[in-house]
Amino acid sequence: MTQRTRQITPGSTGYGDLMSRIQDVARDSFGWDPLRPRLAEAMEVLLAGGDVLAVMPTGYGKSSLYQVTGTVLGGVTIVVSPLISLQEDQVRSLGEATDVPRAFAINSSAGQRERERDWEALESGEPGFAFLAPEQLANPEVRERLAALPVSLFAVDEAHCVSSWGHDFRPDYLLLGGVIDELGHPPVVAMTATGAPPVRAEIAERLGMRRPRLFATGFDRPNLRLEVRRYEEDSEKRTAVVEHVRELDGSGLVYTATRKDAELYAEQLEGDGVAAAAYHAGLKRAERDDVYERFMDDRARVVTATSAFGMGIDKHDVRFVVHASVTDSLDSYYQEAGRAGRDGEPAVVTLHYRPEDFALTKFFSGGGPDADELARVFAAVKKEPGLSRSDLAKRTGISVRSLGRLLGLLRDARVLGGNDDELTAEDVRPGEAASRAVEESEARQRIEHSRSQLMQEYAETGMCRRQFLLGYFGEELPEPCGNCDTCASGSAYRWAEEHDAAGEDPFPLAARVSHETWGAGVVMHTERDRLTVFFDAAGYKVLSLAAVREGGLLEVLGPAA
Repeated sequence: MTQRTRQITPGSTGYGDLMSRIQDVARDSFGWDPLRPRLAEAMEVLLAGGDVLAVMPTGYGKSSLYQVTGTVLGGVTIVVSPLISLQEDQVRSLGEATDVPRAFAINSSAGQRERERDWEALESGEPGFAFLAPEQLANPEVRERLAALPVSLFAVDEAHCVSSWGHDFRPDYLLLGGVIDELGHPPVVAMTATGAPPVRAEIAERLGMRRPRLFATGFDRPNLRLEVRRYEEDSEKRTAVVEHVRELDGSGLVYTATRKDAELYAEQLEGDGVAAAAYHAGLKRAERDDVYERFMDDRARVVTATSAFGMGIDKHDVRFVVHASVTDSLDSYYQEAGRAGRDGEPAVVTLHYRPEDFALTKFFSGGGPDADELARVFAAVKKEPGLSRSDLAKRTGISVRSLGRLLGLLRDARVLGGNDDELTAEDVRPGEAASRAVEESEARQRIEHSRSQLMQEYAETGMCRRQFLLGYFGEELPEPCGNCDTCASGSAYRWAEEHDAAGEDPFPLAARVSHETWGAGVVMHTERDRLTVFFDAAGYKVLSLAAVREGGLLEVLGPAA
């Protein structure tokens, strides 16, 4: 039985002293004085045994939520992090702090002997931080060893990876809810830099969080100038991107949709005398590490990259982020754009696009699942209830990694149950189970299509771009920002006059609503003549407010959770 660290609750003896301890650890161990708004409040919830969903931008200090809280609580803090480089950076950061528990990255970059030494150190009873990738938690032996530790806190970094509506869905993150339960549900902190209300809701549900407190703050980055530039011809856009980057000062990133384009833009910029390097998943690990190091020490002024260059980039003086290709969603776009200006100094983020580029995002979204594979997986589980994921891979000839997506769809279709160590099947035929899972996949594709449409609406809107973005993430900006291209052109102010809502708003931001055809949803944005709603089963819909009122199309269910 796991030995749980005692949680301190408001009003209990020592609570006030513990709050002082938070500030002391933050200041003396990590040099944070004061903590940024809402961080200390979130730590209080965790110390009281509650769960926290932290949606805060890159560079805000989300890591402090487990670093400080884990130090104060003692015991073992488990941190699930998707990349080895991220884990190693955090271990290094904790190693440089003063008077904090030791940190261990238990991953494949270390040899078996070193990993065993790390496990023995954690099992010695001393406090510690254990960093693991979600894939490792599919291993029953790993979970068994974790269950024997005095786990006091469970942290999920890059938590949007658990959401199928998120921009970097990782099937192995679906294991985490079961792992948390196996550990007796210690306090859970889930952290992500971007997450619209639908993504937040799915994170909380899939992790099995218990009435989590939401801390969503810091989305408004006033130092970032937001720009969009439209083109009709691809050659025109490519030339403009290179010229634009060449004129910009300081370090920057250029995001592309393909590896080929990353290479081409790097070659063009190098030919124009700009120190540039390409980064994508097709490079060898040593090559990727070299590009990263050259960018960090300014030998490469510009990195042209696919989305593979993302999580874990800790360079604060990035002066620009240029998108040479559109992204699949606003979540992806703002995540990548947010890597600019983390030092608080002015920076510019620019999207270059053609209308045809949005068709490309649909192409790269890929096709649906193989119904025969779904039926084969379900039939194997039905024939032998209690199969593990690894056993299932052997029975079906499907890789463990590929099984992650198939199992996720079958679970979402409610025809498969149990955890990945002991899978169970409902009493339906394999063909019917596969059909339901395919329907689930098609529903997701409809939502992905609607997310792409909303990204296109951002590119083509005449309203203040910052107001548009913040509205998408559930925050309101009362007036145009004055630091985007539509504000500079005056269109944002004209748009505001034309669309400003008058009188009491019957469908306020983040309200839960229901539609006869599309079911339950949440209000994302309201204007004088229309509103945008994310429906759980149908994605984003822009509705005429007059039609909604006249036809009684929406019923308000209450405020968003």
